[in-house]
Amino acid sequence: MSTIYLHHYTLHFTQLFPHLKDVAPWDITTSAAVHIIEKIKTLSEDYYTIHDHIAIHKDARIEEHVIIKSPAIISAGCFIGAHAYLRGGVFLGEGCSIGPGCEIKSSFIMPHTALAHFNFAGDSIVGSKVNMEAGAVIANHYNERTDKEISIVINGKKIATGITKFGALIGDGTKIGANAVLSPGTILSANSVVKRLELVEQAK
Repeated sequence: MSTIYLHHYTLHFTQLFPHLKDVAPWDITTSAAVHIIEKIKTLSEDYYTIHDHIAIHKDARIEEHVIIKSPAIISAGCFIGAHAYLRGGVFLGEGCSIGPGCEIKSSFIMPHTALAHFNFAGDSIVGSKVNMEAGAVIANHYNERTDKEISIVINGKKIATGITKFGALIGDGTKIGANAVLSPGTILSANSVVKRLELVEQAK
C-alpha cells in the first residue's frame, strides 16, 4: 500500500478511480494508458467519439491542430486550445481548460483545473481547481543526473519510487505561478501556492 493517501490530496481522483485509491501515484501514472482504457469501457453514450481508445464528450470543445494520441478521455465541458499535445494516456476531468501549446503526458487532470498555455505536465496526478499560469512545467525525468531514480519526501522522510519517470502529485486548489518548475517527485498538499519562477525541489 502506498504511504500516500490520495484522498488527502485530491478527492475527485478516488471518486473517479476508486480501485486505485491505495496505489502509489507513480505506479498509477506508469500504467496510465491501461487505467484509461479500462475507464473508457464505463463511459456513457454522451462520449460521441470512441475510436482507438480516444473518448471525447459531446460537450467538449477542441480547437484546430490539437493532437490527441490514444488512449485519452476528454470529459464534459473541457476546452483544449490550438496546438495542444496529449499523449501516453491522458484523462481530463469535467470542465478542464488546456490552453494553446500545452503538452500533457501520462497524466490525470481532475475537474475544473486549468493549464494556461505552454505548460508541460508529465506523469502526474493534478487535483481539482488547480491553476497553472503560463510556462509552468511539471518535470518528470532527471536528465542531469547519472542516477535517475526519483524519490519523494513525505513528512520529512525520503522514499524511493523505484522508477525514473514521475512528475508530481498536486493537491486540489493549488496555484502554480508562471514559469515555475516542479522537479520530478514533487508532492504538493491541497491549496499550495508556488510562486512565479520558483523551483520546487523536494528530494535531492
